[in-house]
Amino acid sequence: MFQKAEIEFHSRRLSIEVGRLAKQASGAALVQYGDTVVLATVVATASPRPGIDFFPLTVDYQEKTFAAGKIPGGFFKREGRPSEKEVLTSRLIDRPIRPLFPDSFVCETQVIATVLSADKDNDPDMVAMIAASTALHVSDIPFDGPVVGVRVGRVEGNLIINPTLEQLDASDLSVVVAGTRDSIVMVEGGARMLSEDIMLDALYTAHQQMQPIIAMQEELRRVLGKPKREVEAPVGDAAINERVEALAGAKIRQALEFVGKQERAAAFAQVRTELLAVLAVEFPEREAELAEAVEELKRRVVRRVIVEDRRRLDGRGLTEIRPISCEAQLLPRTHGSALFTRGETQALVVTTLGTSSDEQKIDALLGEHYKKFMLHYNFPAFSVGEVKPLRTSRREVGHGALAERALSQVLPTEEEFPYTIRVVSEIFESNGSSSMATVCGGSLSLMDAGVPIKSPVAGIAMGLIKEGNEIRVLSDILGDEDHLGDMDFKVAGTAEGVTALQMDIKISGVTREIMRDALYQARAGRLHILEVMNRTLSRPRQTLSEHAPRIVTLKIRPDKIRDVIGPGGKVIRGIIDETGVKIDVEDDGTIFIASSDQKAMDRAIELIEGITVEAQVGKIYNGIVRRIVDFGAFVEILPGTDGLLHISQIGPGRVHRVSDVLKEGDQIPVKVLEIDRSGRIRLSRREAIAGTEGGDEKKSAPDRGRPQS
Repeated sequence: MFQKAEIEFHSRRLSIEVGRLAKQASGAALVQYGDTVVLATVVATASPRPGIDFFPLTVDYQEKTFAAGKIPGGFFKREGRPSEKEVLTSRLIDRPIRPLFPDSFVCETQVIATVLSADKDNDPDMVAMIAASTALHVSDIPFDGPVVGVRVGRVEGNLIINPTLEQLDASDLSVVVAGTRDSIVMVEGGARMLSEDIMLDALYTAHQQMQPIIAMQEELRRVLGKPKREVEAPVGDAAINERVEALAGAKIRQALEFVGKQERAAAFAQVRTELLAVLAVEFPEREAELAEAVEELKRRVVRRVIVEDRRRLDGRGLTEIRPISCEAQLLPRTHGSALFTRGETQALVVTTLGTSSDEQKIDALLGEHYKKFMLHYNFPAFSVGEVKPLRTSRREVGHGALAERALSQVLPTEEEFPYTIRVVSEIFESNGSSSMATVCGGSLSLMDAGVPIKSPVAGIAMGLIKEGNEIRVLSDILGDEDHLGDMDFKVAGTAEGVTALQMDIKISGVTREIMRDALYQARAGRLHILEVMNRTLSRPRQTLSEHAPRIVTLKIRPDKIRDVIGPGGKVIRGIIDETGVKIDVEDDGTIFIASSDQKAMDRAIELIEGITVEAQVGKIYNGIVRRIVDFGAFVEILPGTDGLLHISQIGPGRVHRVSDVLKEGDQIPVKVLEIDRSGRIRLSRREAIAGTEGGDEKKSAPDRGRPQS
């Protein structure tokens, strides 16, 4: 059976169809928005793997190049490993749907969203989120959806839902909001230092506007939805829970008094080991239930202490920020470096400056573009005391993208600072938000490198504990508070406003008022962190590191580019070989010369100016006679630039034959008399000699290629 639903959604046709494609999957949906089409499929195994105690959900978003009428590059001519865009979109789909599966559902589940057609206006990521939710909603897989994702932009003060790519270029806001009928469940995006109230309006405008698409999914489920699988809610054994609480309640509370993460974890592990050893005799062959009861008790104790005592795991108050220390200029040979430590979270962040040849080329589905700013985040296992292989995970890509978005809003324009910038964050210790530590360290590192950012940026992670009507918003959360809490809300920004947001909510019932309180509490924490950071470095350094390349920008006429490059690149290679500088030539005639050696830079500038400088009327040049004719001589006054020296302008007296005075190869002073509209140059040796009378001609005459007034 086939069913299709359509609506007009913000000036474009949105359709969702079910039942025509991928009918052997547990669920499938084809969503079209404009000319962008995405197919999402979901499959879940009939039963879980034996012994599994977690939900094995895999979400993959893939872009087929045929969707944009392109053939993949490379030798194999097929799509390769996921791009950063595909990884980030996979995370965007995963984060809002993951909390909506029952805790007791642990069958292996896979969601695949495939872009089949891509236009130049609509980013497929929002279409993929709708398709994935619809496929889950109509399937037999237990899922507390549906979910819709929309992007919010802001152009000239007006909020726009799902802005086109052209509108996004002019927007000072780009935030993805995912939600169910009743609540927002995920936020991801950035802004150009906008206020908390504007951000709040954007979030709840998005939630209101997504409701028609939620209704479409519910109607499709009503018509074509499969019966959902029966999943029994976990029911703890009352006897086990009572015994665990009686034997370990006080001990767990005491173990959680330790301020240090490792000491607290060790104390809790000891309590857990001793308790399981005692209760294993009383409840034989029920180790899994006992372990789960202990973890649940720990969760209740932590939340109870926060709600009732308003005290955190490490003894802090709800709004208190952990001790912060900042250092800059740590590493002697890097262009910029900073160490940011907050409690037990530590990030070493390093900035490297390069030229346009260091830009990252992105071969995206919607076309090629170049990135001049890159931020890479690395989270080695030793930062949390573990042993794991070194490889870049999706989490690292996502955290790096969040920090990159936060800092990109304050970067100078290319005209102001023509460098390619790479920032690398190495997490050395983690207990709390290392992505926000990366933002803080990245801001310091950029300023240490002399990058003229508009304003320092700081970030903070907020948490939430909601027990009935009791609500506690936590500033600067620990790892355990994130794990045991109801919300992870990261906010980055300057003293002026917000530059990046990321939020994941695990419960319903987070109201606009709660969100507003969290945003303003985050602002207070951010201002405190900025105050500490400013004591170390409050503005960019005035000079670059001696090890950073200096970039000089020259502007030449586009028709002179071929002269600088030369046949087969011979001229420009010769300049590079002689001076050792890096030279990048743009199509508009902009030339970037980069070197850390000032003498080499000056020599390269001299050589390029010698090639590209243009003759000026009234200037005297040392020229070379290139060709003699009956009526005069052609004299090269600049590389590749000749002028006519008429026989009447050769000498003070009458010249009967040119060869009586000049021969090819002679160096003579000449003055430019006229340049006509076609570019022909008329020269005079007579006036040049007259202009240098009364002095040593060799001293008065300029170097060749250097005009003299």
